[in-house]
Amino acid sequence: MTSRLLTPLVFFAAAGLCIAGAWGAVVAVEQQAATDVGEALEEAGLGWAEVRADGLRVDLSGIAPDEAARFRAASVAGGVVDPERVIDRMDVATRDPAAPPRFSMEILRSGDGITLIGLVPAETDRQGLLDAISSGAEDVSVTDLLETASYPAPRGWAEAVTFGLDALELTERAKISVAADGLGVTTMAPDPAARDMLEVALRDAAPDGAALALDVKVPRPVLTPFLLRLVKTPEGAELNACAADTEVGRDAILAAARAAGTDGTEGCTLGMGVPSAAWPDAAERGIAALATLPSGTLTLTDLAMRIDAGPETEPATLESLADELRTDLPEEFSLVALAHPEEADAPELQPPDFVAIRNPEGQVTMEGRLGTALERDAVDSFARALFGLDHVGGEIDVAPGVPDGWSPRIFAALDALSLLAGGRAEVTEDIVRISGTTAMEEAETHIGEIVAARLGPEADTEIDVTYDARLDPELALPTPEECAAEINSILTLRQITFAPGSDEIDTASRESVDAIADILRQCEDVTMEVAGYTDSQGGEEMNRRLSQSRADALIAALMARRIVTAPLTAVGYGEEDPIADNSTPEGREANRRIEFRLLVDDAPAEDAAAEDAEEEDAAAAEADNDEAGQ
Repeated sequence: MTSRLLTPLVFFAAAGLCIAGAWGAVVAVEQQAATDVGEALEEAGLGWAEVRADGLRVDLSGIAPDEAARFRAASVAGGVVDPERVIDRMDVATRDPAAPPRFSMEILRSGDGITLIGLVPAETDRQGLLDAISSGAEDVSVTDLLETASYPAPRGWAEAVTFGLDALELTERAKISVAADGLGVTTMAPDPAARDMLEVALRDAAPDGAALALDVKVPRPVLTPFLLRLVKTPEGAELNACAADTEVGRDAILAAARAAGTDGTEGCTLGMGVPSAAWPDAAERGIAALATLPSGTLTLTDLAMRIDAGPETEPATLESLADELRTDLPEEFSLVALAHPEEADAPELQPPDFVAIRNPEGQVTMEGRLGTALERDAVDSFARALFGLDHVGGEIDVAPGVPDGWSPRIFAALDALSLLAGGRAEVTEDIVRISGTTAMEEAETHIGEIVAARLGPEADTEIDVTYDARLDPELALPTPEECAAEINSILTLRQITFAPGSDEIDTASRESVDAIADILRQCEDVTMEVAGYTDSQGGEEMNRRLSQSRADALIAALMARRIVTAPLTAVGYGEEDPIADNSTPEGREANRRIEFRLLVDDAPAEDAAAEDAEEEDAAAAEADNDEAGQ
């Protein structure tokens, strides 16, 4: 009986142990799967996902930052266990409504077409935009690659698009960037004058207050010949001509020239056609060699270098310097060094054999001599072609026996004179002298190139020209009278106002101050009086001091805008010279004002008046003496 009962019990116990072992194995497998998936998610940077084993299933929960992160978490888990076992219970974080995109448009114009690229508001009249472009650019294909987004157009977008169309009409090849928060134009201009005019036109077309970035490049000219000329005297040095092919080379040459004694104001023309990549190095070495001499001239024309030493240099010293320089120069450059011994009795300077003078009105007077009537007629025709038929006069004699190469010297001198607004060209048997005032910033370089091209680099030339920015048509600087008139016209429209009883400029007047500063940047050398006025309320002396403080405050505000204020003089006139009735509020407001007046140097007139008075006093005294004698 006992045996019969024991057998079933053993059987059930064994079955229970098997079931428990199996269950434990299943749980271990589940936990291991959850652990493996959790570790894989951590390694993938998806630690926000929570893993729980549920039988053979792996539940993923948690808040995914976005749908892409949710999908990635499920994919990582599916790579560890059978994807069918992965149960996705994850949520995606709720996002705020999407911010509007930045709308922008690039207008790319080449020689044969126009392409539009960018993102524009869906409300944009695409066809109207294409029609506007086509009407301003006939026979040019327009490619529309624009995309749209259904968001309202930002403030200023319409004005920016209008600027883009205006800029498109002003350029032939360009990249025009249009956005509500900024505009840009990248293009080319044939020369500096055209570049300046284009930049002015583009700035005028830009909406008020818009940020505008301009990149207008000018192709470099081809320089023939590549020329450098440095003249050194005991008092200093002067760079009459300079050329370079890179900014680095230019800076190196100018640094060497400053070390040789120039004042650092000279320029150096950047251009193409450099005869050797070692041109800047050769120029530096030549300048450094000349700097060791008391005086002389260095001329570098393409690959030919010449040093003309002054009379203070002994021939042996020059020969030693030349030998050392030949060793240092790049092998493609040649060097000629000439000594000019001082003459025992230097002859007095004789009057020039040919003189041409150009006055500020453009009239040219020529005097001198030529070898034949044919040469005289040729020079006269050349001058009239340069300066105008009705702007040439004077008398040229025909005298046989003129020096060889005489006519080319005169042609070179007249050609150089044409670059001056007013000046003098002198030609003798030994030298060509050019002096005067020019509207071209790099006139000295161009004159040196003209003379070298016509007469050769060895021609002896003296160039003394002064650049006057006010004559430069590229700058179009206003006259002193125009400066004062333009400023006062601004003040008429928007007078500068101050807090009552204070010299603090009102915020509303900043636009007027900015506009005045823009004008003064073109009128740096114009001397003007900044006159301050008040109304009649308050004490007379107090008003005078207040008006002085206000005029001083305006000059300080201009200085803060980096304006050169040395030519400006602040004067407070108080309640003097009212321009309206002080008995009305409107009149008092009109009398509280700032005015700009030109300051003219009256010293010569005063001196003349004083001299006249002295003469009158002397005459009167003499008359009194005569009467006394009678």
